This record gives sequence, structure tokens and C-alpha cells, in this order.
Amino acid sequence: MYAVVGCNECANMWLVTDPEASETAQCSRCGKTHRTAKLKRFFESEDRAAAREARSALLAKKRGDSAAFAEVDHVSELEDAVDEAGIDDREYLEASGLDADAVDAAGERAEGGGGGSRSRTEVVRDAVDAVDDPTEAAVVERAERDGVPADAAREILTRLARRGELTESNGRYRVL
Repeated sequence: MYAVVGCNECANMWLVTDPEASETAQCSRCGKTHRTAKLKRFFESEDRAAAREARSALLAKKRGDSAAFAEVDHVSELEDAVDEAGIDDREYLEASGLDADAVDAAGERAEGGGGGSRSRTEVVRDAVDAVDDPTEAAVVERAERDGVPADAAREILTRLARRGELTESNGRYRVL
């Protein structure tokens, strides 16, 4: 079970996993600890994707962007559209004369699948947690020190925020 809940201190909304079983939940923005039973539940579902979609709709409504949000397809439909568009990576690589298996192996090594090193995404997510003031500039600087190019770090920040794994408020990021 997933519930979209709200903080009475900073008005942040976040997902709580299994709200019936957990006694407390901590706000991902301000850090306040709440008794789970007393949190206002805006939406509940067994499906995490449905809860994420509901949170997104509530945030869009809160910001006055309901019309724009309504024009965008559900995340799962967007993912399906991307999967169906064009040719897949393997076809593209082979048509370009590259060995797709060798590229996959190199990608695994670069993303941390082989040598125990961390992926770029993990480095950026850890940088958000590690810096005192998690602005884009501070996170990118920290990620650069850990081997992630600045452009890639910015792109990863944007992607993580779009996926709902990070939240950005007043120019500061938080891991959800």
C-alpha cells in the first residue's frame, strides 16, 4: 500500500510505503517526523505508479498547472511510446557496425556493474545527500569531484526529478 501524504510544516507531499504498518514518517523536505496515523492521506493505492501519478497531479493542481498536467499522458503510456518509437539500441548499434555485446559490457563497467564502482546516477544521488546546501551548482560540483561530468550530472538531476526520485524546491534538491 502507498499513500500520498502532506506535511503540516512545509506543505510538502510525499509517498509513504505501507502507512498502516509504519508508526512515523519523516518529511523529505523539512525533516519533521510525523505520526503516520495523523498524516492527511490525499491518495492511497496498492500500485506505486498510481500513487506517484496522483502525487504529480496534486502538485500540478497546487501550482495551478492542472490543465498542462492533463495534456501529458500517464508516465506508463509515455514509457510505452518511447519503447515503440524508432529502432532499439541493439539494432542501431549493429546497423552502425558496432558489436552490441561489447557495447553492453563496456556500459556495465562504466555504470558500476563490473568493478564495484558506483554508477553516475548513484554518484549524483549521493551528492544530493552529501552536500550541506543541495543546490544544482553544489550537487554538480560534488558529482564532478567524484568523476561525473557536469553536463551529465545536470541531466541526471533532471531525470531523477522527473521520475520522482528527487524533489526540487526553491532551487534545492532532496532525495525521496
